[in-house]
Amino acid sequence: MFHAQLLPVTIILALAFVSLALAAWALARRWSKLGKRTRWAVAIALAIPELLVWICVYAWFIEPETLVVRRVDIASDHWRGAPITLAVISDTHVGGPHVDSARVLRVVQRINSLRPDLVVVLGDYVNGHHQDVDRTPADNQEILGGIATFAALNARYGAVAVLGNHDGWYNRQAIVSALQNAGVAALSNRNIVIHRSGGQVVIAGLEDSWTGHPDLAAAMDGAPANTDTIVLAHNPDAFASLPAGPALFLGAHTHCGQVSLPFIGRPILPIHNKRYACHRIDENDKIIYVTAGIGESIQPARFLNPPEIALITLRGAQAPAASPQPNRDS
Repeated sequence: MFHAQLLPVTIILALAFVSLALAAWALARRWSKLGKRTRWAVAIALAIPELLVWICVYAWFIEPETLVVRRVDIASDHWRGAPITLAVISDTHVGGPHVDSARVLRVVQRINSLRPDLVVVLGDYVNGHHQDVDRTPADNQEILGGIATFAALNARYGAVAVLGNHDGWYNRQAIVSALQNAGVAALSNRNIVIHRSGGQVVIAGLEDSWTGHPDLAAAMDGAPANTDTIVLAHNPDAFASLPAGPALFLGAHTHCGQVSLPFIGRPILPIHNKRYACHRIDENDKIIYVTAGIGESIQPARFLNPPEIALITLRGAQAPAASPQPNRDS
């Protein structure tokens, strides 16, 4: 179904196509009368805006509908047990132009085909800034239905989650309840312990930096000492002040900027520590992976930052790496 948020850009692009077509038709009638240099100048003058129009079409309508499986191998000095495979997604933003509950289900099915040991979902399941009481029943049903699809996740050790800023603005308790009903452990400054033959694993989840109070001490309360640990947070800013020790930190929120421009970079990054923009960052004996997410916020466009499932193999520094496999769109 066509989303109303795409209507303005659709109108602008349609007008641009019509304008370029009329300009090309008018110039074609006079082409034979133009000199060689003038023809080149005219051709370039038409080609540049046409290229920009097609880039906009790709960014608003094509790339946001793609999905990349990004395979990542991480060797950590702080990991002592057997390797573990994590499927990581975030920022589904259900209710936006490119993500509804049906698409989330397709992402879930793709995750299941990858057969991870554990699924990690990192918040912002909701599109927009309104509370649930200010939305229509249909909107709320779609949003909560997107979370309900997580019940179809099939991983050896289940699924864990944290909440994002949009979830806090919407209704924190409603999102927590929806996650729990889907069989997903919602971790807000608390942890769970996975028991496996390769050794115990602590998964600690922090509250969101914008709508909560991330507290690592509370998140680690009751966790067994000297145990392989992974820390989750929606906003990667929280990781700047965390001590070394956990084998891996996982974050989201940035969407990798959504749009990356050649020679310019990522103009929009809603974080204080811009170094946590995207993917793997090594810093002060810590390893952080920030996923690009699935949906969009602010503008329903992506360019050179496709939606992704991060399939992370976490192992000890001395363990052999898995056979490399290419990242694929699906």
